[in-house]
Parts: sequence; C-alpha cells; structure tokens
Amino acid sequence: MGSVLGEGLPPDDVVVTALRAGDEEMFAALLDTWSGGLLRVARSYVSTDHSAEEVVQDTWLAVIDGIDCFEGRSSVKTWVYRILVNTAKKRGVRESRTLPWSAFEQDGGRSAGHGPVPPGGWKEVPGAWPTPEGEALAAEVRGLIAEALGRLPSRQRIVITLRDVEGCSSDEVCEILEISAANQRVLLHRARVAVRGWLAGYFESGKRPE
Repeated sequence: MGSVLGEGLPPDDVVVTALRAGDEEMFAALLDTWSGGLLRVARSYVSTDHSAEEVVQDTWLAVIDGIDCFEGRSSVKTWVYRILVNTAKKRGVRESRTLPWSAFEQDGGRSAGHGPVPPGGWKEVPGAWPTPEGEALAAEVRGLIAEALGRLPSRQRIVITLRDVEGCSSDEVCEILEISAANQRVLLHRARVAVRGWLAGYFESGKRPE
C-alpha cells in the first residue's frame, strides 16, 4: 500500500535505498518528520514520557537493523509505526499499564480513563468542529483537545491520535494496529464523539469545561 510519507520526504523506494546505503541525512529527515508522532502514539501505551522516549529510540534502532529485510508490502511509514506499536505494547504490558491487545476488539468505550495528555499539538481540527479565530484562542483550543485526548480509553486515544493528529488513513491505521476496518470506524467515532462532547461547553459558553 502506497502512502505519502510526509512533507519534504521522497517516495518510499528512494527512502529505502538511502537507508540501506547508510544515508545519515535521510535518516535525520525521518527522525525530524516522524519522531513526534511516534512519541505521541508510544505515550498512549506506557506510563511515563521517559518510557515513551525509550520506545521511540528502540523503534529507530529496529528500523536501522531491519531495513534490509523491508519487503515493501506496506508503506515505510506504516512499517515504522508497526514496529513502534509492537515495541510500545511490550513495554506497556511490562509496566502493567495496559490491557492485553487481544482485548482491543472488545473495547466498549465505557471506561472514561484519565490518562496522561499526549505531548505535542493537534495537527488539524476535524472539520466538524468549530475553527476558532485568533492565535491565542486557537492555541487554547488545541490545548483543550490534547487534554480531552488524555481522558479517552487508551484504544480510542490511539486510533484518534493516528487518524486526526498524525493524519494516517483508515487503511494505515488498520494495518498499524492490526484491527478490522469496522472496529477502526467504531473506535474513531466513539473517540470523536467523546472529545466533541467534552469540548461542547467550551464552544457554547467560552468557558473551560470541567
């Protein structure tokens, strides 16, 4: 499955050839483009920022070690995120913070967990949400959205982070998380509804929701 890697990055075949040749500039470009997103996803699985940073470091080491075996069955981006998710899942289970991933399909969104707020901002506010005018207001809304994400059950948070924060397609999310298209849609819908609901008081009254 092909994919646009990200702003300023060349096509997959060029990236793979460069990495296999030990091109440090290409590797640095990937680090700059994807590390923030990888960190946000990792933080949904593990208990501390430090753990998330270690997961991302381990992921990049695995990318370097495994690039010669990359077969191109998915995009490079999807492949890297799959490595990240597998690494983070193992770390999260060791920390006894997350449910076994086999429970993913059974997530009913009933537990309103108050997890940590993911680092970084929101790439774009989904079109169904009001778009605020003014830099200060926009920054406050981005902060509120990040805070709302931290309140979601982990599985919903991971899906909405990949889709609406990192800009992954539904197919990419299904491949990264190894879930069905139907389950991806359900989890994304529940996450968006929950976030919109929590922000409703802000948009209606201009006051920070409690």
